[in-house]
Amino acid sequence: MAEDNVVVFENVSKIYQMGEVAIPALQGISLQIPTSRFSMVLGPSGSGKTTLLNMIGCLDQPTSGEINVCGEKVAEISDDNISEFRARHIGFIFQNFNLIPVLSALENVEYPLTLLGMKTAERRERSMKMLEAVGLAEHGRHRPNQLSGGQKQRVAIARALVKGPSLVLADEPTANLDSKTGAAIIDLMHRVQEQYGATFIFSTHDPQLISHAQDIFSIRDGELIEHRREGKCRP
Repeated sequence: MAEDNVVVFENVSKIYQMGEVAIPALQGISLQIPTSRFSMVLGPSGSGKTTLLNMIGCLDQPTSGEINVCGEKVAEISDDNISEFRARHIGFIFQNFNLIPVLSALENVEYPLTLLGMKTAERRERSMKMLEAVGLAEHGRHRPNQLSGGQKQRVAIARALVKGPSLVLADEPTANLDSKTGAAIIDLMHRVQEQYGATFIFSTHDPQLISHAQDIFSIRDGELIEHRREGKCRP
């Protein structure tokens, strides 16, 4: 895999078997997603973009073709090691935030580091720094039900970035936010991208977020119909 690409698909197809019916979700997709940029996966419902993101996130395996993520051939990573690979290299941001309600904001950010076996003092220090980076240093003890939607998404971003992933996958991260809060979240993601060097890959319908795209991958009927490189920098 070229050093400047964090994800490479080579003729990737995915077929789901529903009884005797074969349903193609992806059909012969080849693409390269560059590092340290804002890439968008666009397409109508049922186009295959969710399947594509699941493949990138190592949550699903292709029926055929080869996938490289963060310099590794995914097919060569054993079942025993795939969860650890995902935990170390990939962060996830969801439109519904997916915070653990019984944990504080700080504990939610700490959680991925706990899974990695990091010592308490180190993970606490790193998590506090991430909360500071997203502007929530004073909200560390608050539980999700005490936070606004924008604050919850900031916690989710901190959680995704705290382990220093090479790649962050964001599924409609502004879908449940008003336009002003969404703009603030987009600006925040730009800043943390610049600071930490992570690559962001979004699935979105939000025109405001799409306007910030540096690479656009358009999917329709399981096929890649366009890759457009915008070349935009942060305004």
